[in-house]
Amino acid sequence: MATGLRYPGKVVIVTGGTRGIGEAIVREFGENCVSYFANHLPCFNSHLLLTLSLSKNLVAVTIERYGCLDCLVNNVAIRKSFPKHWRGRACWKNRGPLFLERKDFFRYYALPFIRKRKGNIINMSSIVGIFGDRKSPIFVATKGAVTAMTKALAIDESKHCVRVNSISPANIWTPMWEKLANKDPDPEAAIQKGKDFQLMGRMGTPAEIAKAALFLAADATFCTGFDLVLSGGAELGFAHKSQVTPGCGPSSPTPR
Repeated sequence: MATGLRYPGKVVIVTGGTRGIGEAIVREFGENCVSYFANHLPCFNSHLLLTLSLSKNLVAVTIERYGCLDCLVNNVAIRKSFPKHWRGRACWKNRGPLFLERKDFFRYYALPFIRKRKGNIINMSSIVGIFGDRKSPIFVATKGAVTAMTKALAIDESKHCVRVNSISPANIWTPMWEKLANKDPDPEAAIQKGKDFQLMGRMGTPAEIAKAALFLAADATFCTGFDLVLSGGAELGFAHKSQVTPGCGPSSPTPR
C-alpha cells in the first residue's frame, strides 16, 4: 500500500539536530519517515567535545529503540569564526583533528548497521571546502577534508551497497549566522553582505538544505561520492579579488 511518504519506515540519525539546518532536516525527515528518526547533539562549540563513547552510545540507543539504522546525516558543525587564541599552529594541532574526527566517530559506529540495510550517509560540508575563503584556514581545511572523505568513503563502501554523499551550501540563514552578524558593528550591513555573495541575492534557508538531504537519502539511488552544491550561484562569475598591496609584486607585462 502506498503511503505517500518518500522515505517510509526508515531510521535516521541526524547530528546537530537541535537548531538551524539540523533542526530543519529532522523536521523534513520526520514528515517523510513515519517519525522514525533519532536526533541528538547541538551544533559544535568549544564546550562540546564529541567523543567515541558519546557517538557509540547514540548509535546503541538508536539500535535498541528501533532495531536498525538506515541513514546517518552528519550535520554537527563548527563555527566559522574562531576566538583569536584558537588561531595559528596550536589551534590546528589541538582542534583540527577533532573537527574531522567528530564526523568519523559516528561513521565508525553507524556503518555496521547501515551496511545491513544498504543505507546511506550524508555529510554536511561547505562550498568553501571547494573554493576557499578569507581568514578561515582551519574551517576551510576541515570542510575540504569532509568533501574528500566523502568520496573516499563512497569508494570503500560501494562493495556493501552503501551510498555516501555530501552537501556543500553557501550562506544559509541560521541562528549561528544571525549570532555572528549581531556581533558585527553594523549587523544589517553584515547580513546584506552575506546575501550579496549569492547570485540569487539572498541566503539559502535550512528548509532548502533539508529537502536536498531527503533527496540524497530517498531519491538519489544512483548517486554516491557526489557533492551537492547548494550555493545560489555564489561561485559563479568573475569578481574583484586582488588584495595585493601596490608595489609589492611584479608589474603587469606590457602588451606588444
